[in-house]
Amino acid sequence: MTGSDASPSFRLAYVPGVTPSKWVRIWHERFPDVPLSLVPAAPGEILGLLRGGGADAGFVRLPVDGDDLSAIPLYTETTVVVVPKDHIVAAVEQISPGDLDDDIVLHPLDDPLGWEAPPGRPALERPATTADAIELVAAGIGVVVVPQSLARLHHRKDLTYRTVTDTPESRVALAWPEDRTTDRVDDFIGIVRGRTVNSTRGRARTPDDAGRSSTPSRDSASRKRDAAGGTRGASAAGRNPRGGSGTAKGRPKGGAKGGAKRGRPHRRG
Repeated sequence: MTGSDASPSFRLAYVPGVTPSKWVRIWHERFPDVPLSLVPAAPGEILGLLRGGGADAGFVRLPVDGDDLSAIPLYTETTVVVVPKDHIVAAVEQISPGDLDDDIVLHPLDDPLGWEAPPGRPALERPATTADAIELVAAGIGVVVVPQSLARLHHRKDLTYRTVTDTPESRVALAWPEDRTTDRVDDFIGIVRGRTVNSTRGRARTPDDAGRSSTPSRDSASRKRDAAGGTRGASAAGRNPRGGSGTAKGRPKGGAKGGAKRGRPHRRG
């Protein structure tokens, strides 16, 4: 496909619970002439959607299987238990898995936490989806442990949730096919990593970019190393915000005025 044949849009997939609105807003501000289409996708389908060309990039939950997809981890979600409002754990702020030993803990087939052995007592059957599990909690069948974003997504007035410590956690990442790392994909990577519009990669789209929109970016090797390094590049903890090495601002320690080095006086002969 040539640049002139490329679709003048960017397709962004996302799994339930992820809210891409912040990044979408920045995209519209920087690239008003390039429409962004949101593509909702089930957790078990989004990787196939990316591989099949149904989206240019997507917000997924790790892990991402296979070497054909690149992924940049973005954040880790809090794990919570969804319970009826009159459940005993609703009286506290957080619990441990052992506090659910006497409860039926539902384990949906689309479980985003990857439990090997969920706490509590297992149900006779596993719900097909997290949404189905929430409905069963409302019916008094049991409780369910999920990322907090899914508890918020499926909020009901008769349910509440509390933090669960010492449990698996869901990590959200931006993923895309490595062999289709276009300029537009690179632009969106820059947005989620917090690059400014004036940075080298965070540039605003110009008319001349239209012919390069489907051409793989030339720095894919560097970007792949960044992706393998997790959140490196998204935030640099402890780094001097001015780009320095962290040295205190001002006169060198022990230095005299004007930067001259203070030494021991020479003895006159």
